[in-house]
Amino acid sequence: MGFDDAPFAREDRGNVRVFGTVYARTTLHAVVSGRVRRDGRNSTPELARLVGESGAREHLHLILLQGVALAGFNVVDAPALGALTGLPVLIVARRPPDFERIRAALLTRVPGGARKWWLIAALGPMEPCRGVWVQRVGLSLGEAETALAALTVTGRIPEALRATHLIAGGVTRGSSRGGRV
Repeated sequence: MGFDDAPFAREDRGNVRVFGTVYARTTLHAVVSGRVRRDGRNSTPELARLVGESGAREHLHLILLQGVALAGFNVVDAPALGALTGLPVLIVARRPPDFERIRAALLTRVPGGARKWWLIAALGPMEPCRGVWVQRVGLSLGEAETALAALTVTGRIPEALRATHLIAGGVTRGSSRGGRV
């Protein structure tokens, strides 16, 4: 199951839509949506709720995230999400983030930033894996490579994340933007 947030204006505050897609390898089986607070702290319980409401919980093997934060700096507690759902969590990014810049922003401009930075730092550095960068909870690097190989059809991003990104943009803006996701 892959999750991503919807596009939002930089000046927006309040809730931001999040979407999830349920895939069996490369076939879409379900779409869910919820809301998380911009720069808030509710992403972990909301994603766990969406996993439960997906109708596919007993068939799921992995949670995929396009980055560790949703709606700005609503940082997902990946180990807690894994514990709440009983599933491994794989965080995927096209390129490694600038952790020093993220740390500085969290510690100087975001309420609760120290705790959010701790959640990110506790995951350790991102690792290269099949043309993307990953952080992982509950699975080995080899298992992450196997999952990415099985779940990626177009480009380098797993289909569940690629489709979620397109759905989020289409629902929010009225049309999705193809290309790199």
